[in-house]
Amino acid sequence: MEARFYQKLDGREVRCLLCPHACRIAPGQAGRCRIRRNREGTLEASGYAHLVSMAMDPIEKKPLYHFHPGSHILSTGPNGCNLSCQFCQNWEISQSDIPTARVEPEQLVQAALSHQSLGIAYTYTEPLVWFEYLMDACALAKERGLANVLVTNGYVNPEPLEELLPLVDAMNVDLKSLDPDFYRTVCGGELAPVLGTIEKARGRCLVELTNLVIPGLNDSPDQQRKLIDWVAGLDQGIPLHLSRYFPQHKMRRPATSEIILIEFANRAREKLHYVYVGNIRLPDMADTRCPGCGAVLVDRDGSAVRKTGLKEGACRRCGRKADIVGV
Repeated sequence: MEARFYQKLDGREVRCLLCPHACRIAPGQAGRCRIRRNREGTLEASGYAHLVSMAMDPIEKKPLYHFHPGSHILSTGPNGCNLSCQFCQNWEISQSDIPTARVEPEQLVQAALSHQSLGIAYTYTEPLVWFEYLMDACALAKERGLANVLVTNGYVNPEPLEELLPLVDAMNVDLKSLDPDFYRTVCGGELAPVLGTIEKARGRCLVELTNLVIPGLNDSPDQQRKLIDWVAGLDQGIPLHLSRYFPQHKMRRPATSEIILIEFANRAREKLHYVYVGNIRLPDMADTRCPGCGAVLVDRDGSAVRKTGLKEGACRRCGRKADIVGV
């Protein structure tokens, strides 16, 4: 299938315009994502319909805590990514070629329906580099009454994002740091396009953010404050997930300590309504509390999700409408 968003150059080269890398690709070669390839002067979406995995996951695993809590969603992803994070937690399927299964959009939607799934989550690697498949699968899912969820690094150009957003119900964007140099040296990208994606998506669909907290790289009090202040300046109600880092891929720094995570979360809760800690079980760090009265709206303990603090979409104690979709 011919890819979208590219231009033809001299010598049968092409320039991909899907993401900010703007890869210039020679015939027979692929862009940085590895699933957009130049075939004799035409950019092909070579990863179209090729899945690395497909499974039913709790929606909280995405992580999305404010979108139909307690539900399950069919999850899948491509064999590619347009960043090269040294700490990638899914590097086996995102940073190298592995065998895939071909599943057409109609088959994917039928699988979601047959499993009584909330919808489809495009996740595990980087779904935005799967743009053509996303457009087809999301449109079909929408027609069948299914929700579309993206778990993404947000590294995409504004035009394709604008085209995709009307089909998206919720997304979790991985905001790795507020330091541009961190993005360049550790992730192989730029910060500004990610911030632009978050700003553009907010208000168009539910947006939650995840920050993988890495010791010595993005966990200093100054870096924490910058991230907190940026999110709070955008919207105090955006849920922020602080995720515990473990040594993976090319990075061998020790795992993030509980103390750093707790201090970061407490600092963030001074300005943000909803702050969670993931990749580790800590008391009260996965519960959703009412910003009005502090009552627990959704209690989470591992895989157990209890919505006992809610009544007709509002806080049972004070009546404040919950900032949660699907309750």
